[in-house]
Amino acid sequence: MQQSISQPGEQVMSIYETYADTLFRIAMIHLGKREDAEEATQDTFIKFMEKAPAFNDAEHQKAWLIRVITNHCKSLLRKGWRKREVKLEAVEPIIMDDPEDQALIELVLSLPVKYRSVVHLYYYEDYAVRDISKILEISESAVKMRLQRGRQLLKLELEGEEQP
Repeated sequence: MQQSISQPGEQVMSIYETYADTLFRIAMIHLGKREDAEEATQDTFIKFMEKAPAFNDAEHQKAWLIRVITNHCKSLLRKGWRKREVKLEAVEPIIMDDPEDQALIELVLSLPVKYRSVVHLYYYEDYAVRDISKILEISESAVKMRLQRGRQLLKLELEGEEQP
């Protein structure tokens, strides 16, 4: 009896250790504040424990967790008090080892959230357009368009920085 009680906890801890960093980064991309991102990550795992969904494989599980945290972040951003509370200066930086990577992530973070999320999922989490479409619950053409526009905005910013 004791073994069956501890086993689900071990499974949740294993899943937490596997996906917590990814989910936290996604929440940081959306919310910009460490505290909010930590809370969103925690809420996602609480929902995971409450729902205890059955998954076909690890990719299905990861996609479900990303969809849950993305939707949770969107609902937090829709709340009026949050819009008044968060200022651009309050956004915590994501620290990268390489200075060029640091400059690029800062540019990505400066994108509007609809472009930022698809760029992050595509380039930093290595998701295909089809998978991003399912995760964000938008069409594949919308994902492609957001990627294209996000790249254009990044290109404009990069070209602007290179000129003296």
